[in-house]
Amino acid sequence: MNLVTPDSGLLFWMVLIFAIVLGILWKFGFPMITGMVEKRTAHIDDSLRLAREAEERMNSLAQEQKKLIEKTQQQQSQMLKEAAVSRDAIIAQAREEARHQADLMIEKARVEIAAEKESAMRDVRRDVAELSVQIAEKILRDRLAPEQKQAEYLDKLIGEIKEETK
Repeated sequence: MNLVTPDSGLLFWMVLIFAIVLGILWKFGFPMITGMVEKRTAHIDDSLRLAREAEERMNSLAQEQKKLIEKTQQQQSQMLKEAAVSRDAIIAQAREEARHQADLMIEKARVEIAAEKESAMRDVRRDVAELSVQIAEKILRDRLAPEQKQAEYLDKLIGEIKEETK
């Protein structure tokens, strides 16, 4: 038996067995293999399609997230503006209230000062009147020491009062 050149019978049987094996494979093996390859291809295509859809959803979610962030930032800036306006209004109201309270306190002080001034003026007038009466009494006593002079002076005063009342 020669390894390099096979016999024609061996060659025939090898070709026949190869054809049978090839036929069996063609009939049963290749359809199964191609079916598996097609399933795998379909699975890969589905996976790619799902990956694209997931990527599109991720992009749309990223866009929505971006919009939500912008909206939130706008709301935040609006709230900050409103807070600043409220703060300014509160400060202005507090200033106005303080000014009003100060005006009331000043007016109350003025009234108290005027009342104290009037009271002091009455006291001064009363003291001046008492002093005047005391001085006049001392002067009259000195001048009108005798009773005759006192009577004459009283008559003179009564006469002046009668003339003024006419």
